[in-house]
Amino acid sequence: MAYSGNRGLTRIIKAAGYSWKGLRSTFRHEAAFRQELLAMIVLVPLALWLGDNGVERALLIGSLFLILIVELLNSGIEAAIDRIGRDYHDLSARAKDMGSAAVLLSILHAVVVWLLVLI
Repeated sequence: MAYSGNRGLTRIIKAAGYSWKGLRSTFRHEAAFRQELLAMIVLVPLALWLGDNGVERALLIGSLFLILIVELLNSGIEAAIDRIGRDYHDLSARAKDMGSAAVLLSILHAVVVWLLVLI
């Protein structure tokens, strides 16, 4: 895409629109993102209730946001790989597996944060 020349508030508004479009697309096409979002809807109020102070609440909620962020990146990688072609290729499989591993690590990170904060 060519540089549009947008600056200032126009650029921010357009960027926010693209971001919203990406969130909607991921929600529509990725079951894992919907499941993680549902878990977040349940766990954020729990984090607000269980965290003793702002730092603990930020750690608990931040670990949940990290899962969604990594899932968005993983979904982007998968979409780009699928755009290239559906034929099996070792590098495509490796890229998808690495993205999946990143999601797994973000989930494990959240579990560790929640355990350390709550125990």
